[in-house]
Amino acid sequence: VADWLNGKTSGQLLAAMGGNDPSLSDIIKMVHPKPSDLTTTANYAYIIGKDYNFEALGSSFQKYETYKKGETEEVPDVPFQLLTSLELDTEAWKAIAKSAGWHMLRMNLNTFKRHGVLDDPEMISFIANRLRDAEAIRKSRVFPYQLLAAYLNIDDDIPLAIKNALQDALEISLENVPKIEGKVYVLPDVSGSMSSAVTGERKGSTSKVRCIDVAALVAAALLRTNEETEVIPFEDRVVRINLNTRDSVMTNTQKLASIGGGGTNCSAPLALLNQKNAKGDLIIYVSDNESWVDTGYRREGTATMQEWHFFKKRNPNAGMVCIDIQPHSSTQAPESKDIINIGGFSDLVFELIAAF
Repeated sequence: VADWLNGKTSGQLLAAMGGNDPSLSDIIKMVHPKPSDLTTTANYAYIIGKDYNFEALGSSFQKYETYKKGETEEVPDVPFQLLTSLELDTEAWKAIAKSAGWHMLRMNLNTFKRHGVLDDPEMISFIANRLRDAEAIRKSRVFPYQLLAAYLNIDDDIPLAIKNALQDALEISLENVPKIEGKVYVLPDVSGSMSSAVTGERKGSTSKVRCIDVAALVAAALLRTNEETEVIPFEDRVVRINLNTRDSVMTNTQKLASIGGGGTNCSAPLALLNQKNAKGDLIIYVSDNESWVDTGYRREGTATMQEWHFFKKRNPNAGMVCIDIQPHSSTQAPESKDIINIGGFSDLVFELIAAF
């Protein structure tokens, strides 16, 4: 670690100061790197809060300190976190937005709005175009869930152009979702309990993203990336809904998420498929813990497992994925070579489904 530190330029050391737990200062204090010149000596002293020689500091540190003291109006190219604690005017915030990385821009739209950046039509246009930049989206490896979360968390008074840009970005991000071959049935739970936050209720950190938003997103995303996907929402019964594969993911997500209500009967959509003698390669359940009943309640298994056995007789090579957004200790379907249980949710779930 000491060798790694000694191999960094002043700019790279300053960029690494944005982290925490441990901070760069903590790491330097732990490993005691031996500086090889006066500049590195001054840089280390600055980072750990000791007296330092300003003239010996690397140019990146000097520019940052000069800006902090108000001796220049040129915003230095430093991590976002090192600037937010300073008294910055609107022009400085605009400069930060212009130099921000794609992810940082996506995650700080409300912050830019608070500091007047989005009062400028030119900045609105700049940020919107940056958010929908297809090449930047590909390089960032962003997935639909991150963009749905960003969309749901922005303030109501964020300009429409930026809201639309996030929707455009979500469409482009589908290129990062792995393709799943074959006939796929997505069974999103739209019962009343799915209106709870994906994080559960936690003081100060309850997500605006609800379980039903996640279920709807999975269904809408797969509907767009696999033409053979069929979506069958359910509560205590199957819910009839017409989804257009040509509609945007956001449109279909909102259409599904608007259903919400009723109890839960996980076996209902599988029972419908069995009544229709349906053929298929993959079943994907997306539900919350309120729907999962201990498989030991019946000797022959849950009603879902009974319907699954019937489905497997017609489709011996089929698999089933059970995404439990708020997992506890029970499940409708126990693990086997053709059944996988996934607890919680992130964009990695798409990759896990494809691998399965």
